[in-house]
Amino acid sequence: MDKHARRTALLELLGRAERLSVEEAAEQLDVSAATIRRDFDELDQQQLLVRTRGGAKVSGITYELPLRYKAASHAEEKLRIAAAAAALVEPGSMVGVNGGTTTTETVRAIALRLAPLALPADTEAVTLVTNALNIAHELTIRPEVKVVLTGGVARARSYELVGPLATPVLAELTLDLTVLGVNGIDAEDGASAQNEAEAGINKLLVERARRVVVVADSSKVGRRAFARICGIDAVDVLVTDSGATDEQIEPFRAAGVEVVRA
Repeated sequence: MDKHARRTALLELLGRAERLSVEEAAEQLDVSAATIRRDFDELDQQQLLVRTRGGAKVSGITYELPLRYKAASHAEEKLRIAAAAAALVEPGSMVGVNGGTTTTETVRAIALRLAPLALPADTEAVTLVTNALNIAHELTIRPEVKVVLTGGVARARSYELVGPLATPVLAELTLDLTVLGVNGIDAEDGASAQNEAEAGINKLLVERARRVVVVADSSKVGRRAFARICGIDAVDVLVTDSGATDEQIEPFRAAGVEVVRA
């Protein structure tokens, strides 16, 4: 396990337990106590945890992994989900997408799928509307994609633009499809995010779209996060991975949601 993957796993352990000793972390990750101490010290400097005597605890009341540490989590599943979601995007579509590791992989898959199309000059294969700075930065160089970036204030943890400055842009647009990354999706409570400001922008992306596709690995299915984005009645398709069980999926199908397990 390389350093990045180890620290990602360490932060995920801490997020579940809220407090870890050096010995507990070393045992669970099968590394030396000295390695864990170094990881704790560096993550403390990045303000991703709070160093305590003999261990560490989560920083703040709410706990959210920064995007750069989320990427290693369920990586293979996210690639499969991305490919399945990209297949739902028709050439010429206007697509809304929020930030996150699964949505980032999805827009990459969309661009790769549409790149071979023979298009007239100055014609885009897809128009992408996003509040995610990293997605806009990555796709701006692709001539087949027209990128529209909302306004707002950037969140360091997710690279997403949030706040009222995004509202005037989204209010003037219509979308064929929104690809929505979430922190949780529940058949009764709908889609949710950890951060309330992000949830507000995500809600606008949902409201402006004719069709909504939620992309979520199986660890998020049946879970709820702090801030509600939309009810399950607003979700048309849930794309998840094969780790989602029939028991997890059945309530969504009963609610009228099409479920794709990649």
